Amino acid sequence: MPTRAPIKSKLTILRAKHLTQFPWLVHGFSTRVGGSSRAYREGDLNLGLTKDDSRAAVERNRTAFLHEIGAITRKRRGSKNSSRNTGSLWPLITVRQIHSDIIRCIDSIPGSTGQEPLSGDGLITAIPGLLLAIQTADCLPVILVDTKRHVVGVFHAGWRGTVSRIVEKGVGEMHRCYGTNPRDLKAAIGPGVGGCCYEVGEEVRIKFESQFEYGASLFREVKDSDPVREKYPLLFLTARAPGHSELPKKIYLDLVEANRQQLHAAGVSKKSIETSPLCTNCHPELLFSYRAERGKTGRMMGVVGIRE
Repeated sequence: MPTRAPIKSKLTILRAKHLTQFPWLVHGFSTRVGGSSRAYREGDLNLGLTKDDSRAAVERNRTAFLHEIGAITRKRRGSKNSSRNTGSLWPLITVRQIHSDIIRCIDSIPGSTGQEPLSGDGLITAIPGLLLAIQTADCLPVILVDTKRHVVGVFHAGWRGTVSRIVEKGVGEMHRCYGTNPRDLKAAIGPGVGGCCYEVGEEVRIKFESQFEYGASLFREVKDSDPVREKYPLLFLTARAPGHSELPKKIYLDLVEANRQQLHAAGVSKKSIETSPLCTNCHPELLFSYRAERGKTGRMMGVVGIRE
């Protein structure tokens, strides 16, 4: 991963290679390429109702995205007004994301489109014709697919959700609600901020080390550099042994590895977990990044659904 969808329009969608073998499955990770938004950059595919973008642009983007990804029920041949290009778009199911471990089981199609979405950070379902979606701009989108029972889930995994074990609990909820066996699961971890760029504080490392026996291995330290200090070390002498004040070390978290370890611990085979190599912070030309764009950015979606 990533592999690009066949080019039908300007939109660019990333898909997990090992999930494309299932014809009954719709899935993908959006990028910022090929949309109608202008709030951040001309032609952005912003799929989030952000304060900077217009609702009309976001709704156009969402409609184009659903068409491109194939979340559409085609009219049967012979029906009135039937054609290759007509059909009804699937309902797009989202949650109000709160960096939690709350997972919603969708057992019926929601009623009113104006209804306030439920809060949480995970969605699971066995109902065909729905597109489950979570929004990201650095946090990880994680898709789980039960290939035997045709059950799907999508999860929003930032550091708070990860330390709260949201994907591990997602595996558990799919088992509880639908009888999923973890050995039948395939997982796809989409683009997010990588361990190359995800600088965090010491308090985050403490939380992970208190929750996971492998917690320390998820972090790396980098000693900050200062060209002036290196050229004129005498200017920074102190009375403290060994005679120099130390620059603070930067701490980086590998969020992808944290979620991969968690999925494996929950019973998902290592060979069934596919991860994107793309870091959002490193690729702002392709992906939205809250960090790279200092908070003013759009939102991508990780989505999954079941064909009827």
